[in-house]
Amino acid sequence: VAACAKHYVGDGGTTKSSIENNTVIDLKGLLSIHMPAYLDSIRKVVATIIVSYSSWNGKKMHANRDLVTRYLKNKIRFKSFISYWLGIDTITSPPHANCSCSVQAGVLAGIDMLFNFVCFWMCCRSWSLTTSPSLLMMMTFQVMNNIIPMSRINDAVKRILRVKFTVGLFENPLGDPSIVNQLGSQEHGKLAREAVRKSLVLLKNGKYPNKPLLPLPKKAAKILVAGNHADNLGDQCGGWTNT
Repeated sequence: VAACAKHYVGDGGTTKSSIENNTVIDLKGLLSIHMPAYLDSIRKVVATIIVSYSSWNGKKMHANRDLVTRYLKNKIRFKSFISYWLGIDTITSPPHANCSCSVQAGVLAGIDMLFNFVCFWMCCRSWSLTTSPSLLMMMTFQVMNNIIPMSRINDAVKRILRVKFTVGLFENPLGDPSIVNQLGSQEHGKLAREAVRKSLVLLKNGKYPNKPLLPLPKKAAKILVAGNHADNLGDQCGGWTNT
């Protein structure tokens, strides 16, 4: 298993706690408050890092070469690869206004792996993987015209291959089918529930300190469950489920 640390860096301190908002803090505060978890995970040889959707003092993290390349890669000497999910599309204002500019800014900032079909789905109004050639042509054009130096591509490829070699994907590219019957076992369910118990955060928002809202009274006649997750099993299972 290749572990991934995310979202680098400062997304826990954004305005109004939105993942795409701005983290307003000086460098000393960023390094002392938001960076330690990443330094700890790097010391423990985390395999990859995903860049945050947020900005730091107005600069999108996906375009922040100072923090992605100069700090993470050069100063900290993080050797594995750095990736993204959707955030590169929001580099321009308005989002998706210039995919070519977004790709250039993100790659030059130090992002090594692009989830390419996402970057262009808004431009093409389609989730189709046929958008991949558009990205390849755009990248090829920028490399051939020295907009993106070949050394940047070599760096990205080297980092991606290093992770794949380390986890043995070239020797054993597929999972072991002999253990497929263990999927969904009681042991796995028990471990999943333990993970939830240890990571769940419950917020109390009662109006009066001496009358806490939680726990809810057992004799409550009605309980309102609201919001777009209220009756949506897919959303309740997490954003990476299909339905």
